[in-house]
Amino acid sequence: MGLGNLSKMTNSSKPVNSNEHNVYFGTDSLKKYFDPDCQPPLPLVELPPHLNPFYEDGVRVYAKMMTMHPANNVKAMPALNMLEASVEPNRTDTVIEYSSGSTVISMSMIARVMHGVRDTRAFLSNKTSDAKLKLMQFFGLDITLFGGPSQPEPVDERGGIQSARRMALESERIANPNQYENDRNWQSHIRWTGPQIFKQLPQINVLCAGMGTSGTMTGLGTYFKGVKPSVLRLGVCTAPGDRVPGPRSFALMRPVEFPWKEAVDVIEEVGSAHSYTLSLNLCREGLVCGPSSGFNLQGLFQMLGKRKAAGSLPELAGSDGMTHCVFLCCDLPYQYIGEYFQKLGPEQFPPSETSWERDALEVLPQFYGSPRSLEQCLLSEIALKPQTRVLDLRKPADFTVWHLPDAVNLPLASLGPHSVSPFSDPEVLEAQWVELERIFTDGGLGLQLGTGTHVLVVCYDGDTARVATSVLRAKGLEADSIRGGHRALRMYGIGNDNPVAAPKVPVATTVSISAVPLE
Repeated sequence: MGLGNLSKMTNSSKPVNSNEHNVYFGTDSLKKYFDPDCQPPLPLVELPPHLNPFYEDGVRVYAKMMTMHPANNVKAMPALNMLEASVEPNRTDTVIEYSSGSTVISMSMIARVMHGVRDTRAFLSNKTSDAKLKLMQFFGLDITLFGGPSQPEPVDERGGIQSARRMALESERIANPNQYENDRNWQSHIRWTGPQIFKQLPQINVLCAGMGTSGTMTGLGTYFKGVKPSVLRLGVCTAPGDRVPGPRSFALMRPVEFPWKEAVDVIEEVGSAHSYTLSLNLCREGLVCGPSSGFNLQGLFQMLGKRKAAGSLPELAGSDGMTHCVFLCCDLPYQYIGEYFQKLGPEQFPPSETSWERDALEVLPQFYGSPRSLEQCLLSEIALKPQTRVLDLRKPADFTVWHLPDAVNLPLASLGPHSVSPFSDPEVLEAQWVELERIFTDGGLGLQLGTGTHVLVVCYDGDTARVATSVLRAKGLEADSIRGGHRALRMYGIGNDNPVAAPKVPVATTVSISAVPLE
């Protein structure tokens, strides 16, 4: 892309933004609120010295908080730019996109606000976590699941990317922006993100972003190649065999057709442990961001460390003698909370001394062994430790399908897979409490819950197990329950001794909130 074309893309016909008070008036207030041309630039925040190990080397590191857009993620810019060209007024009434998270969620909001389109449909992998499925349902998205790899090749005719494309070709009322092939994806960062950063920090020396669809890095790298060629453009890929939500491994970049190779000078590969750790540290210091943000920062730190070791770090400095580095904070951490507990050790999280409801990965090692053994071994090969018991309150049929090793089935007449929470209905709470009191008082079940026995109680969603734990604690026993019950175990990937074989040919399955298979 030449400088002439770049200039055209960055010079909007709209008036220069003067909304210094950040207030949006009128019947189109929401449209203005979502429009970057009507907003102050998204924040650029320097990391304090204790978060920047290269501070004494003259390096300054800045977080570009893409999380502060109304849609709360970096994909809002591509969604805005693509929908602007994809939606036809008075004709388009449905938007379909293959996306497992931020892109399609942003599209759903922007399609409603900017274009009045209320029907947005997400095509995504059947390996998507339950937490993400619920998040998309929360935002009103219709969901269709596809088999095959979680990051499919765009050209795969059997996959969801091409299925969405075909549906749009067959109906003039359906728009499929197709983030994987649409140049307006990466050009959005030439239009908005790049100019914002350059205006905020004209002395920038290093730019760092992750590589997934590669739209962000392609757009920013192309922009800075035009306006300041001396900027080092660092792309970050996932380490081989590892996974961080959003970015890809370098091997999976092969089918990506965006001109990312011309937009990147250096590539670093980063694993999930560093990504989640740095993200957690940033969140606790006040920069709330998800794992891909920590991923980007770790890639920047790795590159700076290699430069320092080689004695070439000073070569990055500008005329002021300092090296100014910008990395992108892409989304928020909340949809990945379970993964933080899964990826990081319990020492990262203060224990809840007053609660008897425990995270699965925190409490299971007290009964079976280390979390590593639970992830790497078949559960049938693991036995309970001495002086421990596991009580499973589910129906016998569900218990038979799958249960924790050596668990005892203690089915409750007042509990079923679709029972309402005892904490939302006092009558249910009373019925379960009375039944549990009778069972534990009668003691005729051969449970042998003697003094010194540590009891773990599990149910479908964790709520009834909390009630049972309270009853047992009142009787002087040490008892805990698993937060989220068996649904949480499934989310962590525990309990797959006999997984159902996936079909060889990907098949699409439409799900709703009542149809998502949780057991």
